[in-house]
Amino acid sequence: MALVAPPLSFHSHRHHHHQPPFFTKKSTIKISLLHSFHIPQASLFSTTPKHPKTSLTLSNTSTHQLSLPEQINKLCHSGNLAEALTLLQLEFDHVSSVSTAQKAEAVNILLQACGHQKDIEVGGKLNEIVRASTQFRNDFVINTRIITMYSMCGSPHDARYVFDHLQRKNLYQWNALISGYTRNELWFEAISVFVELVQKGEYKPDNFTFPCVIKACGGRCDVGLGRTIHGMVIKMGLDLSSDVFVGNAMIAMYGKCGFVEEAAKVFERMAEKSLASWNSILSAFSENGLAQEGFNLLREMLEGEEGLLPDVATLATVLPLCAGERQVEMGMVVHGLSVKLGLTQDLMVSNSLMDMYSKCGFLPEAQTLFDKNERKNVVSWNSIIGAYSRGGHVDRTFGLLRKMQVECVKIRADEVTMLNVLPVCLDKSELLTVKELHGYTLRNGFQYDVLVANMFISAYAKCGALRSAENVLNGMENKTVGSWNSLIGGYAQNGYPWKALDVYHQMTHSGLNPDWFSIGSLLLAFAHLRSLQYGKEIHSFVLRKGLVTDSFIAISLLSLYIQCGKLLFAKLLFDGMEDKNLVSWNAMIAGYSQNRLPNETLNMFREMVSNGIQPDEISITSVLGACSQLSALQLGKEAHCYALKAQLTGDIFVGCKIIDMYAKCGSVEVSRNVFDRLKEKDVASWTVIISGYGIHGRGKEALELFEEMQRLGLKPDGFTFIGILMGCNHSGLVEEGLNYFNQMQPVHGLEPKLEHYACVVDMLGRCGRFHDALKLINEMPMEPDVAMWSSLLSSCRIHGETGLGEKIAEKLLELGPDKAENYVLVSNLFAESGNWDDVRRVRGKMRELGLKKDVGCSWIEVGGNIYNFSVGDKGVPESEEIREMWRSLEEKISGIGYVHDTGSVLHDLREEEKIEILQGHSEKLAISFGLLKTTEGVTLRVSKNLRICGDCHNAIKLISKVVDRKIVVRDNKRFHHFSNGLCSCGEYW
Repeated sequence: MALVAPPLSFHSHRHHHHQPPFFTKKSTIKISLLHSFHIPQASLFSTTPKHPKTSLTLSNTSTHQLSLPEQINKLCHSGNLAEALTLLQLEFDHVSSVSTAQKAEAVNILLQACGHQKDIEVGGKLNEIVRASTQFRNDFVINTRIITMYSMCGSPHDARYVFDHLQRKNLYQWNALISGYTRNELWFEAISVFVELVQKGEYKPDNFTFPCVIKACGGRCDVGLGRTIHGMVIKMGLDLSSDVFVGNAMIAMYGKCGFVEEAAKVFERMAEKSLASWNSILSAFSENGLAQEGFNLLREMLEGEEGLLPDVATLATVLPLCAGERQVEMGMVVHGLSVKLGLTQDLMVSNSLMDMYSKCGFLPEAQTLFDKNERKNVVSWNSIIGAYSRGGHVDRTFGLLRKMQVECVKIRADEVTMLNVLPVCLDKSELLTVKELHGYTLRNGFQYDVLVANMFISAYAKCGALRSAENVLNGMENKTVGSWNSLIGGYAQNGYPWKALDVYHQMTHSGLNPDWFSIGSLLLAFAHLRSLQYGKEIHSFVLRKGLVTDSFIAISLLSLYIQCGKLLFAKLLFDGMEDKNLVSWNAMIAGYSQNRLPNETLNMFREMVSNGIQPDEISITSVLGACSQLSALQLGKEAHCYALKAQLTGDIFVGCKIIDMYAKCGSVEVSRNVFDRLKEKDVASWTVIISGYGIHGRGKEALELFEEMQRLGLKPDGFTFIGILMGCNHSGLVEEGLNYFNQMQPVHGLEPKLEHYACVVDMLGRCGRFHDALKLINEMPMEPDVAMWSSLLSSCRIHGETGLGEKIAEKLLELGPDKAENYVLVSNLFAESGNWDDVRRVRGKMRELGLKKDVGCSWIEVGGNIYNFSVGDKGVPESEEIREMWRSLEEKISGIGYVHDTGSVLHDLREEEKIEILQGHSEKLAISFGLLKTTEGVTLRVSKNLRICGDCHNAIKLISKVVDRKIVVRDNKRFHHFSNGLCSCGEYW
């Protein structure tokens, strides 16, 4: 077999690290990289001598004096491949003095240039010239170059055609073909040609063959075949420890297949490790998410005796590790290293740095790198667009996209751009943008990309355009499970559970099996429906398929049972989970909180912390909500402190929840302090503090905040107006409340909803303006609900409007015939007017229906513990001491004017019995207990599930005076602050 030089494509595997002669191992500097790194000093501070560039036009030498190879080389360097081809054609067509060797050299030069410049047209014509020449059609080197040229031009099938029609072949042509398939990521074809080579047995694979085949094994993630090739290498006597190229390929293959230990073993056994070897093992760690191991390896390389310096590939491998682990400190060190090595101008390094900063949440730094990059490509634009998209910056994302299209004529948005932009299209306001992007996609043929099509389905669904989402799916030739899932999830998330189920059936009928996302979306749909029956059927399916171990499905099942109010089922499922992660703990904690089970919320939170799980913003938000429900100020303060220590208070939701917690725990002043210290105040935070003042009956402060909010340019939303109307309602600011209500639509563009009308109706009813209240109800664009009639009926009782109350009672019982509280309100109306026959009739109906009135209960926080009391409860610990305390208090307040208000007992009983009932009211028991258990001067904070009665209100005012304490009572309507014999409500509640 003739020995000739291997083709250029094979040499591309051999990038030796040549050290400049002025590098010395002793001259090093230290760079902080977790620990000290040592880098040859000369590489950082010495300047490499500049070699003069070889001129393409030789001075004082005319073109006709150049040899043919020199002329062809000159034309190729200037990009004139067609002219070079013409010159060669002339030499082949006419008899000339040019030697055969020079012609062959010229052909090889032009073939190489065609490959590098991907000019398949000139390369194809040159192939025809060679085929027509008897001199060169069987030339091994030229044929190898032709095969390589076609491969480099992205046409491996043409390369195969040339290979198959060769009369004579040697190992170089086989290697060129295998390399070509590998270059074009046709892994199976590369392996097939290798098998064919081995089966023929004419030539043995060598150290150029194996790297390509091993890479193909990695491309297919076929570690079994990779291990077989590894064995062949050893049997054929190739020493992996000395052949750095085969060894590097082995490291890369094992890394891509996820077998990092095997990759590390190959690396450790290599006697000679090039920079490519280090980059290969670094890549193996990076691809498998082993960040710390990668960082340690980089340190070891820098401190090694070889004196190797990182190159572009090294930095582009390490920086994604920093991004994936949010290790911005490490990323900054690598950034500094790249500056000192002069690699920041490289586009790949610049893009990697920008991507690292953006994924670590350092957008300004990423933007600075982007702005300084003068050689931006589509990857650069995609990186910065993706950064703002991930951060939810809608305007900035679209602004950059427009800027990219306008300023960069040669750079056009591609499939990745679409995948980066579409995730910010989350509501109906972005629908037009989604349609524009879709049109661009259709014009450029991106719609055939499955990921892009799936993203459009998802984007249309999130914008509420479900018909468009379905049209995209129907237009796809090859629908994947992910395609169907996008539409199933869209219908489920938009409240169309039955459509989600229908699309799911279409998917299964098409022959595709559901995956965890399909099941999760169905569970979400049934959770919205609160359909326990269908949810249980899905649960059975999950158990049969063994999918219950999937954490996403397990959490979806938790959410289903929580939404259906089956907390016991959810807890049993949760207890049976083997791997409880933060998301599953949060699902349970939030579930208890949403179902108004605050004690269970706090217990679950404590259990999570004791299990070593670190709470996040969602956990703290749920705990703060539980403290708000309990009015547990001490526990709320502890949660606030934890949020501060864990640096969670920067989250706007956590900040709003802290403000809300203090307000609902009766400490609106602290709530205001937290609000004032917020660095960024959005509409939600203003709304929370306004609502906080509202429930405390401090309407004037609420209105002042509302006006200040508008002066700052913030636009109030529907929730803000609920807070304002509530503040006016509890403060008796009726005209102000009506004025703001009438401004909603014409001034702020907000259509009032049922809850806004309910606030105004309650406000009018409280001040006795029943005619105006009924007029508003009749003019409403929607039907009044039970809550609206209930509040109006309560006002009728307070103002003695029995006749109107009876008419309202009929409507109330018609709308809510199975609600005990409705019958209680009607009974109280009759009792207030002394109509005991009707009281007995209503209560008899309740017994007939099996309905029971909610028992009045109160609770108080003492020393971080919550103590509950029910009306007339004699079974609580220290019951006798509590009653003794009350008797003492009653004696003191009677001395300053307290008289039992038996009218607050709406039962047909003797006066003595009514007094006994009043003495057992739960808030009185809670206050007595609080006085027993706290020291002088401590504010008592009591919460009650029902509205406070007139007798208790009068008694507590006087108690605050005789014990010289502040007492805060939160009933189911508002807060009452008692101090020195007065109440903050001003008798208006």
